[in-house]
Amino acid sequence: MGSEDQVLNLMRLLDDGIQQAENIESKLDSYDRILQSVKDQMEVMKDKDTLLSVRNDNHQKMLEEIESLVNQLDLDDKYVKSLIEGDLSTPNGILDCTAAAQQLQRCRHASIHDALLKLAAVEEQMKKFNKLKQDFSRRLIHHLNNLFIHQGNELGETLSRHSSELKLPQHHSSHRDLTPYTELMAWLKQADHNSFKELAKVYATNLSKLYSKEIQEFLECARQTIMGKGDKAKLNVSGAKLSGSSASIGSPLDSKKRAGSVHSVDSMSVIQGSDADMTMRYLFDQVFDKVLSEFEPVCLAEQDFCCKFFHLLSDVQPSALQEVVDEAEDTGDIWMKQKPKITIQRQINEELRTMMLALFPSLEEDLGNFITFADKMDGFNSMYMLVRMSQHVTNTQDAGSFLSVTFASSLVKVKRNFDKFVLLQIKAIEENKVSKKAKCGVISFVNNFEDFANQAESIFRGSERHADLDKAYQRLVKAIFDNICRISGDHPKTPREVIMMENFHHMNSILSGLKIPCLEADRKEAKQQYQENLNAYTKDRLGRPLEKLHTFVEGIKAKMNQGVKAEEIGFQLAFSKQELRKVIKEYTGKEVKKSLDHLYKKVEKHLSEDENLYQVVWVAMQNEFIKQYNTYVELINKCYPDSNITLEFSIDDVLQFFSNIGQSH
Repeated sequence: MGSEDQVLNLMRLLDDGIQQAENIESKLDSYDRILQSVKDQMEVMKDKDTLLSVRNDNHQKMLEEIESLVNQLDLDDKYVKSLIEGDLSTPNGILDCTAAAQQLQRCRHASIHDALLKLAAVEEQMKKFNKLKQDFSRRLIHHLNNLFIHQGNELGETLSRHSSELKLPQHHSSHRDLTPYTELMAWLKQADHNSFKELAKVYATNLSKLYSKEIQEFLECARQTIMGKGDKAKLNVSGAKLSGSSASIGSPLDSKKRAGSVHSVDSMSVIQGSDADMTMRYLFDQVFDKVLSEFEPVCLAEQDFCCKFFHLLSDVQPSALQEVVDEAEDTGDIWMKQKPKITIQRQINEELRTMMLALFPSLEEDLGNFITFADKMDGFNSMYMLVRMSQHVTNTQDAGSFLSVTFASSLVKVKRNFDKFVLLQIKAIEENKVSKKAKCGVISFVNNFEDFANQAESIFRGSERHADLDKAYQRLVKAIFDNICRISGDHPKTPREVIMMENFHHMNSILSGLKIPCLEADRKEAKQQYQENLNAYTKDRLGRPLEKLHTFVEGIKAKMNQGVKAEEIGFQLAFSKQELRKVIKEYTGKEVKKSLDHLYKKVEKHLSEDENLYQVVWVAMQNEFIKQYNTYVELINKCYPDSNITLEFSIDDVLQFFSNIGQSH
């Protein structure tokens, strides 16, 4: 920069540099134009590749959809053949038809888009499936319809051959033969619900006739067995097996047995049940238990079968309740109870209840008629039925199951019969009349109550229905107490106190022996009544055996009450020592003994030999006599001290008199 030339050279260099930069920029612009063309071409290539990818994806999805549609709507020829001509009478044929029906159901209910359903091929295939469904449905219904009718006829013939046995036929073989069709019934329920319902009606109609006949024959056989006309070789009943008291009261508290109805109560008297009576009652108890025990496995097995075969619980949540299904080997012994073997879940709904009602339309009525027959045969049977029916209601407490509802309805009828039975006994007690030509003694219904209670306790022992018996006890005992009082009031031969004393003594003895908690208050009342009437009779009949002496003593007491001192009594003219000695002289030992002997004869006429209270009453009179004696002696010693005035007989003499008289009679 120090010379002009150097500046010029620098300027030239700068101009050259600018020129070179412009040349480079021109080349870069040309390169950029070339790259822009390549970029456009690359973008076009990218768009083409995306379209190819989408097309390939669409082709793949379409292929998969078509394959899925074909697979879902493709029914193998072997399935079609099974649906058209499969054998529904053999196990293998049933399995093939079941598999084919399930595949047909799968095809008919395939998950296909609504738009695809409009395809001509799909519509054609669906028509084919519907025709297969209709044809197979008709074939299946026809076959099962014939099978139901055939089984009903076959089981009816079996019933005719075994109707004399006290055993309700079971349909295990029928259920076993129908079980293979269970899955086909499930298919039919979905495929053709109306036809399924009609088929269920056919089953119920055919089987209901059979069940009604079986139950009626079974109950008739039970009636014949109870009446002693059955096969006695199978009855293992003897007097040694009887529980409870050996004494029976026939129709309890009723003296007259009638053919037809023991509820017609006329009078009351003691009836000692014969061994035959007790055996018949024990037999009835066993037969009735057998009847109920036979209903349980038959009804529950049919209910379980209907649940599974007709798929009646498919929409119901499993029940938390479990019930034991009785299964046991048939030993041939008609009294053999079936023991629990398996436990299953069971719940009932309205559909199943309707089905069971159609199968057993007359069960409740037939059972009710049998209960009425047994009740008329012997009113005592209502007690056995109440206990047994309660046990079986408990055993079948399956939340509203058909059998438990039926048994519960019958239990209500049995309870009403029992209440009516008790009312009739109360009526008989109230209408009881005793003979007025002889002394009363222990009234018949008092004696009969012991037999009734012993028998009832043996029946209700351990039963949850004992509370019903307790109520009956209380009503009967109240009626007995009231009517003891009624009868005692108007008997011409026996004093009221004696009737009350003897009968309440007997009731006290009965209730003490029975030790029934609910009757404890009644026992105490009976004891109190006995004691009160014993004391009243003793005082009334003994009276004042030393009448003049008693009058003399009463006069002394009156003077003392007026203020006369005891030591001054002897100075009263009417109560002087001479007057006292004169009165005492009239009551010698011989006279007293004669008076007591006469008294004992009167007591003997009043008291009955059955209750045997002679000694009790005699001792009570002895004690009362001694009590009076001591009163007289005490007052004489107090008012006449140092006078040496004494009665002409001593306490020892009195004891000897009573003892000798008691022993002589």
